[in-house]
Amino acid sequence: MASAFKCAIFDLDGVVTETARLHSMAWKAMFDEFLRGWYQAKGEPFREFTDEDYLLYVDGKPRYQGVKSFLDSRGVDIPMGDPEDTVDRETCCGLGNRKNVNFQAIIETQGADVFPTSVAFIRELKERGIRVGVASSSKNTVLVLKKAHLEDLFETRVCGLVSAELGLKGKPDPDIFVVAAKQLGFEPVDSMMVEDAISGVTAGFRGKFGFVLGIARHIPAEELAKVGADRVVKDLGEIQVDEVFAWFDAGKNVKA
Repeated sequence: MASAFKCAIFDLDGVVTETARLHSMAWKAMFDEFLRGWYQAKGEPFREFTDEDYLLYVDGKPRYQGVKSFLDSRGVDIPMGDPEDTVDRETCCGLGNRKNVNFQAIIETQGADVFPTSVAFIRELKERGIRVGVASSSKNTVLVLKKAHLEDLFETRVCGLVSAELGLKGKPDPDIFVVAAKQLGFEPVDSMMVEDAISGVTAGFRGKFGFVLGIARHIPAEELAKVGADRVVKDLGEIQVDEVFAWFDAGKNVKA
């Protein structure tokens, strides 16, 4: 009897590659520069952008949405602007573009490390006939895959550039994951999705994916479970492919 498990969609940063750290560095450099000027103009003491800010307001979200989310948390009101805004514009889009320049400079210098256990897990899925795709909010997905030497690992890719072309909503909406699964010919109920961000796990839950696997690298496991992860591990080396097949074959993939 054929398994009900057909497809797996993976987030990239923090799940397959260690680039979440590089993104955080790029965000901090951009926001701290902006905030120094903002607080100085207001006559208020400087409050830096922290790791907690990154995880709460930015991680996993589309770039400009992440800018707005964080600035809203600080009561900073600037125009949204336009994606074509130059990096010197004090708009959400201008700041987002400034962050992107920072990130590209960092990754060109440092490269993109991978989590070997994640790559091994994905390769075993492929060997066992599971179709695999990557879904990421980042418009730098192609660059990251190239720097990590993983261009051929995934059969389909839905990234920030594809989202813009198709008008997809960003996390916590499930659009990018659902589209990736459908590009491989399957529905979410037939599919596993893997995420490390609260916004991403929420997206998997909302999309009614058959198995939502949370990776608790920086977010507490209970927080990922709370927003919809069916199971949470610290690393993909902690779960066997057979366990995912068993989940689907037991009918646990069908969500109310």
